[in-house]
Amino acid sequence: MRVAIFGGSFNPPHVGHQLVALYVLETAVVDELWFVPCWKHPFDKALEAFADRLRMCELAAAALAPRARVSDVEARLGGEESRTLLTIKGLRASYPEHEFLLVIGADLEPELSLWYGADELRRSVRLLVVGRDGFAGRSAVAMPAVSSTEIRARLRAGEPVDGLVPRSVLDYIRQRGLYAS
Repeated sequence: MRVAIFGGSFNPPHVGHQLVALYVLETAVVDELWFVPCWKHPFDKALEAFADRLRMCELAAAALAPRARVSDVEARLGGEESRTLLTIKGLRASYPEHEFLLVIGADLEPELSLWYGADELRRSVRLLVVGRDGFAGRSAVAMPAVSSTEIRARLRAGEPVDGLVPRSVLDYIRQRGLYAS
């Protein structure tokens, strides 16, 4: 099976993430796409609890089921911080029968050489580069500019985020009191 790995903080997952997933599922030769929320951000960025981000990813992925799902591989790997190369290695160890491809935004492609184990990562996994607003790169389209940072700020300020976050994710955020001021 060919699996596209879509990693990120997903703090929170939003409709931009869903659009990227749908775009990859419909344009790349993959059987599934797996959302992979990071366990601990490598630059010590403050994140909601992993369990909450995992659950929100499950809610976001449900709209794209059955071809999209969520992996908790980074929690199983643990460690001090999440590193993409280690995640890919962990997935290969758990699923040797699968071929993995890595989804990244065109905005991240120029800095890929700075990532942990960048040369090995480039040799070991094919990249699926998706354009983002202002960063088309080699992608045929650019996804709209939707920002988790902006969404968190709006939630803290009590401003609406309708149209930016899937309804099921927004319901979960409200139930759990996430991103409150």
